[in-house]
Amino acid sequence: MSFTIRDATLSDMPAITAIYQDSVLNGVASYEMTAPDEAEMKERFLAISGNGYPYIAAVDPQGTLLGYAYGSAFRTRTAYRFLVEDSIYLAPEARGRGVGKALLAELIRCCTALGFRQMVAVIGGAHPASVAVHRAAGFEHGGLMKGTGFKHGRWLDTIIMQLALGEGLTTDPQPGVYPDTLYRK
Repeated sequence: MSFTIRDATLSDMPAITAIYQDSVLNGVASYEMTAPDEAEMKERFLAISGNGYPYIAAVDPQGTLLGYAYGSAFRTRTAYRFLVEDSIYLAPEARGRGVGKALLAELIRCCTALGFRQMVAVIGGAHPASVAVHRAAGFEHGGLMKGTGFKHGRWLDTIIMQLALGEGLTTDPQPGVYPDTLYRK
């Protein structure tokens, strides 16, 4: 499958909304029960990208959006500012074709360049394909939280995976430079 990765834009919101709605209604990656509308997805996009986090999209040669990924705060308390959480969502027709792997690789590159030191994946439903793509990218198992969600008539486990970025824990971060400036109070 041929595709390119680029920054997501507001014009991508209809396609991003449709992909996420499918994940909410038919999957277990998101623990939301009601799919947000396009206006809500636009607000989320602006909040994430407005804080300097990367938000990227994979598109085919015809311009059809195949999937998207973004980094965001794991938690907004100041001490977490060097930790970024990844999220990846794919259109059903793009799954199993390398799109998720490519989005994750680009997201890792972007977050490393921004100065984040750790990336965490919070994998709802312990989704095997998501676990596999993260493991292939070098993520390590960080924990299992049993029965953290109840959706589609069943209890769901959540897997935490983690990847050191850049210098990881070997050096102190540079003070006063993004992401050190995130959530300063």
